[in-house]
Amino acid sequence: MATIQLSSVKKVYAGNVTAIHNLDLDIKDGELVVLVGPSGCGKSTLLRMIAGLETITDGTIAIDGQVVNQKEPAERDIAMVFQNYALYPHMTVRGNLEYGLKNRGTPRDEINRRVADAARILEIEQFLDRKPRQLSGGQRQRVAMGRAIVRQPKAFLFDEPLSNLDAKLRGQMRIEIKRLQRNLGTTSVYVTHDQLEAMTLADRLVVMNAGRIEQVGAPMELYDRPESLFVAGFIGSPPMNLIDVAYFGGTGQLPALPSGTDLVGIRPDTLHLTAPDGPYVTLNAAVELYEPVGGETHLHLRLDGSGQLIVAAVPARTAAPEGSTIALHVAAADLHPFNSQTGRRTD
Repeated sequence: MATIQLSSVKKVYAGNVTAIHNLDLDIKDGELVVLVGPSGCGKSTLLRMIAGLETITDGTIAIDGQVVNQKEPAERDIAMVFQNYALYPHMTVRGNLEYGLKNRGTPRDEINRRVADAARILEIEQFLDRKPRQLSGGQRQRVAMGRAIVRQPKAFLFDEPLSNLDAKLRGQMRIEIKRLQRNLGTTSVYVTHDQLEAMTLADRLVVMNAGRIEQVGAPMELYDRPESLFVAGFIGSPPMNLIDVAYFGGTGQLPALPSGTDLVGIRPDTLHLTAPDGPYVTLNAAVELYEPVGGETHLHLRLDGSGQLIVAAVPARTAAPEGSTIALHVAAADLHPFNSQTGRRTD
């Protein structure tokens, strides 16, 4: 296991295109950190820089306290799991697991022990003599993870490893990866664009936008207190509703807000049909779409007066027919103040 420190890391491509802007990040020993953000935000580039697959324009990357800027990928003692599995099709599962160890001159007894341990942990013992083409997508991904495990690296790097799987398998493999990382305690960096995947896996989330870090913290910290409009809109499904302060006019409903606040953020799950105890704000809106999603229902609504569309997440089977007008209430403590010009939280 190891710490990973990124200090003023920068990546500039030909044509003066900056992909990563002077980024600083400390990853603790044994921590699972998830880099999340939209396509093109720089998360995969950053992961590849840690792995040594991309050169660094400026700054330093240290693994276990040693700067690795000039080290080849094989010298960094990390293992990477890709979205396309990257298995050798002509080899059996056993051959794929053994390959890297053989190249390093690992003794045969040690190879056998590590392969057996990895196969047991991942429950792929019955597949050891099969070729990759004989396996399902989920089984292939387990083999890819097994190939990383047998190396006993200082850190695991995951580059969107579940993106080729269907929704059910993604959910199952998320649990497998979380369990595996907990049991092994290996420092891990995981890249995804799926915020649900990020929220469920991470010890800490790193939300990236245009080559910069927007916010770092535990998943629920970012959900409960997003520091920017970008994080507010990216973390959470459905995303946070953002309403112009002017909408509330002189109703006197809004509590005192910090100076510079011109947008109020409201999480869909904090909008209720019954008024809460204590100070609250009421929104009147017409139901345009009633969307049952299992354990809850999403109401797509148009605010009276402004015509803005918002979403409320209410209990399943809530009576709110399309075309009806309803009153929704949110506690004053659940309002998030932002400034639209800076894009930042104001409190």
